Amino acid sequence: MDRAKRETDKGNLMTGFRRTSTGGRINRAKPVSFTYNGKSFTALEGDTIASALLANDQTVIARSFKYHRPRGFLSAGLEETNGLFTLGEGANTIPNAIGTTTTLTNGLRIKSQNAWPSPTFDVMAINSLAAPFFTAGFYYKTFMGPFKRSWMWYEPFIRKAAGLGAATTNKGTERYDSTNSFCDVLVIGSGPAGLAAALTAGRGSARVILAEQDSDIGGSLLSSKLDVLEQWRTSTAAEIASLKNIRTLTNATVQGLYDHNQAVISIGENRLEIVQAKTIVHATGAYERPLVFNNNDKPGVMLAGALRTYLNRYALAPKRRAVIVTNNDSAYDAAFDLAEADVAVTIAETRSSPAGDLLARAAQLGIAVFPNSGIADVLGGQQLSAVKLSGRHAVTIECDVLGMSGGWNPAVHLTSHGGIKPKYDDAIASFVPGTFAEGQFGAGAVIGHFGLKASTHDGIAAAEAALQTLGIKPPKQKLDAPATREDRSYAIEAAWQPQEQAPKAFLDFQNDVTLKDLKQAHQEGYLSVEHLKRYTTLGMGTDQGKTSNINALAIMAAMRGMPIAEAGTTTFRPPFAPLTIGAIAGRTVGKHFRPTRRSPLHAWHEQNGGVFIEAGLWQRAWYYNWAGNRSEAAYIKEMELVRSGVGIADVSTLGKIDVQGPDAAEFLNRVYVNGFAKLPIGKARYGVMLNDDGIVLDDGTTSRISDTQYYMTTTTAQAGEVMSWLEYLLQCHWPELDVHVASLTDEWGGMAVSGPKSREALQLAFPHIDVSNEALPYMGVKDVEFGGTTIRFMRLSFSGELAYEVHCPANFAIALWDHIMHAATSLDIKPYGLEALASLRIEKGHVAGLELDHRNSLDDLGLGKMASKEKSYVGKELRFRENLQAPERWSLVGLELLESDKKLRGGAILFAATDEIKGHGRGYITSVTWSTELNKFIALGLYNGGLKHEGKEIIAAFPLKNEQVRLKIVSPHFIDKEGSRLHA
Repeated sequence: MDRAKRETDKGNLMTGFRRTSTGGRINRAKPVSFTYNGKSFTALEGDTIASALLANDQTVIARSFKYHRPRGFLSAGLEETNGLFTLGEGANTIPNAIGTTTTLTNGLRIKSQNAWPSPTFDVMAINSLAAPFFTAGFYYKTFMGPFKRSWMWYEPFIRKAAGLGAATTNKGTERYDSTNSFCDVLVIGSGPAGLAAALTAGRGSARVILAEQDSDIGGSLLSSKLDVLEQWRTSTAAEIASLKNIRTLTNATVQGLYDHNQAVISIGENRLEIVQAKTIVHATGAYERPLVFNNNDKPGVMLAGALRTYLNRYALAPKRRAVIVTNNDSAYDAAFDLAEADVAVTIAETRSSPAGDLLARAAQLGIAVFPNSGIADVLGGQQLSAVKLSGRHAVTIECDVLGMSGGWNPAVHLTSHGGIKPKYDDAIASFVPGTFAEGQFGAGAVIGHFGLKASTHDGIAAAEAALQTLGIKPPKQKLDAPATREDRSYAIEAAWQPQEQAPKAFLDFQNDVTLKDLKQAHQEGYLSVEHLKRYTTLGMGTDQGKTSNINALAIMAAMRGMPIAEAGTTTFRPPFAPLTIGAIAGRTVGKHFRPTRRSPLHAWHEQNGGVFIEAGLWQRAWYYNWAGNRSEAAYIKEMELVRSGVGIADVSTLGKIDVQGPDAAEFLNRVYVNGFAKLPIGKARYGVMLNDDGIVLDDGTTSRISDTQYYMTTTTAQAGEVMSWLEYLLQCHWPELDVHVASLTDEWGGMAVSGPKSREALQLAFPHIDVSNEALPYMGVKDVEFGGTTIRFMRLSFSGELAYEVHCPANFAIALWDHIMHAATSLDIKPYGLEALASLRIEKGHVAGLELDHRNSLDDLGLGKMASKEKSYVGKELRFRENLQAPERWSLVGLELLESDKKLRGGAILFAATDEIKGHGRGYITSVTWSTELNKFIALGLYNGGLKHEGKEIIAAFPLKNEQVRLKIVSPHFIDKEGSRLHA
């Protein structure tokens, strides 16, 4: 359609686009079919959802969050606030996909959000009539009354109305994954600065990762139609692709930066990559800033740079006429490109005297420029049909689109993730990074330097600085960039406030935050930018304020009569852009949510009647079918076996840590409360370690294998935490100690051979090894060779009976277990499970994970006498603080059931016999079992004052079942208090 015909068209224009006959980066030979709200459409390969919908005259694509006002696309990039869609259907539904960055694929199913029944006719639009009541903070004021518990009545309705897209509750079939990688230089962004940085670092032989959130590299260059820029982009990209030390990621958004230059990158919808970089170059560019005027939210009002992108990248031009409103030079490039595409263009220029060369070029292209002007109002019903200019040129212009440009906001978000505040730059009327974390550098628009020449120079300089940090010599060959008309000033005359009355001037398009809301927040005392954000919800949408924040901050600063720099910015936090929950979770779903750990003996238990139970991450043998098919009966039979004969149990899940080095003895002496420096070789010792607060962290045994090697065992539950604690102490508190620790938990298996006949069983299994009381006394340790491998004998007992632990490499565990079982067949040896193992230790009074709950002190557990009075150890000082020595603290007691017809329950609340059964009581039961020795239920518990009340009758209440039973407080050591069985 030529311009003459356009000018003669009658009737109001309405927002609309046409596909140009030439140009763009779309593949005209490959049509792509998709459905939108159930209707079929066709676009072209290379289109995004946004460009595909615009090409099909779908311009009203959403409704705003609060007022349900019609919304169209605002941008063409990641900063998009309006164009959010639900993709797919059923279990693989993805809500809140950004239409401007999502590449269209064949057969894609797209649905609009926050509108019913459709964006063009939304029943909830009635909310706009109530706009005077939905002002800033209305929810804080409205939903608190009129009654005391009004919120509880309102809440279901608010939750139903809240949100944008709806997540599916069905189990999806998509596969999500995560990976870890390493590099010398991570370059974020592939515009001119990023390309220059990546190529320079790559030429310098550094390992480089170039991360670009777009589907193609080039950044702003992709929105230009100049051949010289495209040639420079493609030649630079080709050299980058040819270098094997550069890895380019597209559709890759850096979501967060963390300590020590760690970056989390989402790649597409389905993958996260965690990159540990030695240095980082920020080339993240900038986002164009909207202008504030009445009805600036109508579909058809877009960013000027977005119009240029849709034209030059997607071959989409307004059907007839465009109006551009600007306070800076950059918008003229969009105007010139549109005019060259046969679009009638008018420029409303807020400045009084734009550059002469721009005016000359505009005149040459037939573009009318109105200086000292702006937009007074946007006219039209659901979408733009005309604009009314402000100032002395108060004319009304019919048009298809309005492109606005208020300047550029550097994308400082990632530079702020480490807590560095941005600083205000008067030249560009926006914020730039305050500084950079160690090993990080900036280049191009993110530091306020625009244009190809400046950005390329910055990228080279940043890469050279990164190489210098790495000790790598910069390459001699320098990348050069051609000069273009885009290399001009990006300084602006900021235009924050509308020039005329604007009752419907929007700052945050997604959350419906208006200029009026800001004024109200100011009047009500919400002056801090953080308070402003929360009170008005400005910047709290999926775009995180990328287009709204700076305008709002500047306006609030003006209201407060202070410089914008002093007002500051809100806090930027990860993630930088919306990402799927699936990408965050990766494979950690279902049974993979927590890894399932199996002992090296798991297969034997499966094949020999073991019934399993989850114990933390571990699958452990609970009981065995030989003893019965119900745990309640089976564990009692297994206990009887150990008390009278010999049983064998899998203890492979215990934490096993190898501690080696010249200072190993000193290290353990500091870690444990009791002494380990003088522990003889070939002996084990029970030890307890505290955390910094003086609270028990873990207990276990540690054996001395040689002068410089120790073998530590921990509880199953605390194995990982103890390992981390030891590493932390060595790295952060005692780096001078020459000690190395290594986890052997998965490398070694273990089995406990327990009972009065256990020594006889081992003598049958290992006739060449002396396991007599003299050769292997209680707490003795011996390494021996057997079957071509080393096995470790430890005379330890968790059951209270004569017992041994036999440890060996994990791949030898089943063979060793089978050998012992076969050799001791004449003794009727059988396996016993976790339930019996735990019950045997209750009878003996050994504390375990249920008592070690990170709240108890040594004295609470009756272990205070173990602690050395002479040496220092972790937690010693705080162990003696007043509240940990209070006489009425919960401390360990034994409990006997006095009512034989009733049952004890773990977790039951303990009360004195005269107490009212109410509240938290005086303590609780930690562990319960039937005692085969005492023929009654017994328990361990924590009770105020502990054994000071020995012999007294108390009450255990279990409110969930409305049960109360009578108990007697006794010693926690129910059997063999003298320990004669252990030393047999």
